[in-house]
Amino acid sequence: MSINMKFLGIILFLSLFSIVCADEKFDPHVLPRPLILEYPEIEVKNLDEEEVSLRCTSWRVAVEANNMNPWKTIPYECADYVKDYMMKKGYSIDLQMVYNEAMEFARNVELSGDGKDVWVFDVDETLISNLPYYTDHGYGLELFDHNEFDKWVEKGLAPVIESSLKLYQEVQGLGFKVFLLTGRKEEHRGVTVENLQNAGFQKWDKLLLRSSEDHGKTATIYKSEKRSEMVDEGYRILGNSGDQWSDLLGAAVSLRSFKLPNPMYYIP
Repeated sequence: MSINMKFLGIILFLSLFSIVCADEKFDPHVLPRPLILEYPEIEVKNLDEEEVSLRCTSWRVAVEANNMNPWKTIPYECADYVKDYMMKKGYSIDLQMVYNEAMEFARNVELSGDGKDVWVFDVDETLISNLPYYTDHGYGLELFDHNEFDKWVEKGLAPVIESSLKLYQEVQGLGFKVFLLTGRKEEHRGVTVENLQNAGFQKWDKLLLRSSEDHGKTATIYKSEKRSEMVDEGYRILGNSGDQWSDLLGAAVSLRSFKLPNPMYYIP
C-alpha cells in the first residue's frame, strides 16, 4: 500500500471515529451528504474565458446535484459566471423547469381528501428572493455575514419568485395544506409575514421559524425534526420545495422533493 493510501485510510478512520464518539447519536439518514474526503483544489491559472465558463458550469452542476463538499463562498473565478446566471435567463429558465415538474406532480398525485395532505415550502430563495442583497455582496463571493443579512431581512423587501407563487396558489387550489418551514428566527416572524403577504402569498396553514431551542442545529436536523412533528400529527408530506438540500433531506422526507436552483450559498 502506498504512503498516500495509508494516509487517506488514517484520515477516514479518524473521521468516522470522531462521528462515533460525538455527543449526538450518529444517524446516517440525517447527514446532508455521504462522508467525502476533501482533496486540494486545482489552482486555476491563465484560463481562457471558455475554460472558466466550463469549469464554473461544472461547479454549479455539482452544487445542484449535491456532489460538492460544504463550501463557504463561490469560487473567485466564477463571480461573473454566477452573476450572469442569476441576472440573465439561466436562473429564470431553471426556476420555470422546477415549477413545470412540481406542478405536473401536484396535479397527478392522489389526495386523500381528509385535509392531511401537505406541501412544504422553504421561504428564502424558494418563495421570496434575496437577490437584491446578494447583488450588493458579490453573488456569494463574500463570506456570509449574519448581522448584515438580518438587517436586510428586517427591511421586508425580498421580492417574489413568480414561478413559486404560481405553484403555491395552484397547490392550495388543489386541496393541499401549505406549511412554510424556514430557517429564519422566530423574532423575524412579523416582518416575514408582512414580506410574504406583500409578495402575494396568502392563507398558509402553518409558518414555522427557528425558536431559541433550535439555534445551533444544522438546517437538516432542524427541518427534519419539524417534518417529523408534522408526520406525528397525522399529516402526509407529499411535496416539498426548497433551494437547499438541507430543506429536503433527512427524516420524514416528502413523497417528491423539488430543488430550486441556488449557486450563491450553501446551508448544511
